[in-house]
Amino acid sequence: MLGPVILAASRSDKMRRFVSAAPGTKQVVARFIAGETVDQVVPVVKDAAAQGLEVTLDVVGEDITTPEQATAARDAYLELIEHLKPLELGPRAEMSVKLSMFGQALEGGHELALANVRPVVEAAAAIGTTVTLDAEDHTTLDSMFAIHEELRKDFPQTGCVIQAYLYRTEDDARRLAANGSRVRLVKGAYKEPASVALQNKAEIDKAYVRILRILMEGDGYPMIGSHDPRLIAIGQELARSAGRKLDEYEFQMLYGIRSEEHVRLAAEGHRMRVYTAYGTDWYGYFMRRLAEKPANLLFFARSMITKN
Repeated sequence: MLGPVILAASRSDKMRRFVSAAPGTKQVVARFIAGETVDQVVPVVKDAAAQGLEVTLDVVGEDITTPEQATAARDAYLELIEHLKPLELGPRAEMSVKLSMFGQALEGGHELALANVRPVVEAAAAIGTTVTLDAEDHTTLDSMFAIHEELRKDFPQTGCVIQAYLYRTEDDARRLAANGSRVRLVKGAYKEPASVALQNKAEIDKAYVRILRILMEGDGYPMIGSHDPRLIAIGQELARSAGRKLDEYEFQMLYGIRSEEHVRLAAEGHRMRVYTAYGTDWYGYFMRRLAEKPANLLFFARSMITKN
């Protein structure tokens, strides 16, 4: 089981330095990271829009240790919004944020994260788009859901993410589906103990389907975060069974993974949103992408022995 090992490595400073210095790293990182600066990511957004795709943009970075870093993360998103404004894409270009970037893990972190993320949500709403709060490890979720609920009082379009492998998620899905929020369902990409999360892939897939059915039959807006062809097909069938129109749910996939499927789904009339990460602090995000799929790790290993 390489996944848990890679996830552990995602928190290792020694491994971070090794991976960053390895030959071929830049080539592989470029597959998953759309650029290092906002100026580099804007052309990616324009290209996606030209193909009928939508995007959710993530400024990568999670290991925040000071309030000043949290403020800088807020400002990076505000800069992004200023660059999105003239594109006039509205909700076709939204943003995803990790509250850990906004200071959630610091002393007084819940209040600090809320204070930092609110201006981002306000600025997003001002240009006709919105923000989705990403899920992180299980210890952060009560805070994330509380911030989500608070933000939705003024910005009801604010979304959140739930993770199928956690035992708690079916209850979370019922609560969220009942009040009409935007919910992205993913399998889960953090190393979680067996006391709180399923460990078997087949069981996680079954949980994903159960939870997706709850969302489809509820009053919210489901966002299907998966690259699995079987789960995508099941999602389409559940949407049909629930009587949902094509604009009443969407698919979401990662930048650089199954790109041809992005275009195919959009061509069929589905809303297809590409999770597009950018920035210089890419290590944690990149390692989770490797952990999710063995083929990604093989691709990286081959590149490490290839000279730039």
